[in-house]
Amino acid sequence: MSKSTMANLVHALIAVVGGNAAYILLVPYLPAGARHLRSHIDLGLVVDFWFCLVVFGIVKTVAKKRSEAKLHRQ
Repeated sequence: MSKSTMANLVHALIAVVGGNAAYILLVPYLPAGARHLRSHIDLGLVVDFWFCLVVFGIVKTVAKKRSEAKLHRQ
C-alpha cells in the first residue's frame, strides 16, 4: 500500500469517526427530521454523512497546509 493511499485511508477514518462523533453529540439539538432512525434511509442519514464530509474537508485542508509548510521549510 502506497504512502498516499495510507494517508487517504487515515483521513477517511478520521472523517468518519469525527463526523459521527459530532453528529451523535449534536443529535439532541437537531430538529426531529434531522435525526437518523435505525435501519432507514432518511434525512438524518444525509445530515450524518454531511458531518463526515465537513470533517473530511477539514482534515484534507489541514493535511495540505502541513505539506505546503513542510515544503517551504526545506
